Amino acid sequence: MIISVASGKGGTGKTTVATNLARALNTQVTFLDCDVEEPNAHLFLNPKIKESRDVFTFLPKIDEKQCDQCGECRDICRFGAIATVGKTVLLFPELCHSCGGCFAVCPQKCISEDKRLLGTIDSGTAGKIEFHHGILRVGEAMSPPLIKRLRKDHQKGETIIIDAPPGTSCPVIAAMHETHFIVLVTEPTPFGLHDLKLAHETVKQLEIPCGVVINRANLGDHSVQEYAYSNNLPILLEIPFSKHIAELYSRGILLVEAEPEWTATFQELFRTIINCAELERSKA
Repeated sequence: MIISVASGKGGTGKTTVATNLARALNTQVTFLDCDVEEPNAHLFLNPKIKESRDVFTFLPKIDEKQCDQCGECRDICRFGAIATVGKTVLLFPELCHSCGGCFAVCPQKCISEDKRLLGTIDSGTAGKIEFHHGILRVGEAMSPPLIKRLRKDHQKGETIIIDAPPGTSCPVIAAMHETHFIVLVTEPTPFGLHDLKLAHETVKQLEIPCGVVINRANLGDHSVQEYAYSNNLPILLEIPFSKHIAELYSRGILLVEAEPEWTATFQELFRTIINCAELERSKA
């Protein structure tokens, strides 16, 4: 079972839900923090990091002595990473999407494979949790390749929980793609509702079953609940606003560890997710 925990905007409590869910299960869980631009699940799970490795991506290297400036590589690149000025070929590494098209079409075979550092992947354990997170290199613009590598190399086990990046852009799609269920975390505010709608529309395009967790549920109005009911979006859990919960979060303390009664609540959340996923599969 692969569960991706996502949100239309940052600050809704996505990581709170993902980390408490992982800890509450008290069984072998693989946790992937795919919010590679700002990973913070480790602050709550406190894993013992046992391995750290660099992750690279393809980058073309052009031998200008063999190049005849035919422009084939420039023409195939949809991202403008290669340009020709007179007899000079210019490469813009930050724009390269590592597709390898330039390498394939070069008639002079003057393009070889080089590499660019994307970031690092740290791996370790936190009790029964197998923990992995990606850290994007400072200045690197593209996080999806690092997220895909993180999932490809470490998406193993019976239960996998993915802490996705916030928003609805390409990094989020990379984290949610080909999962079994998506938990959308939101809050009962106009901004929360607006971004929940965007996230929900994105998930519908992916055709993956989903449900919503409402954090700080006793604030604001009931517009989020009304949207969920009118769109057949199951409300999986409502977490009330509490100064105590906020204080625990600020200190990096899991709710299920500080208040054990919440363990049963998150275990029930997991069972509800399983039931919802099975129900959607039966309809397919």
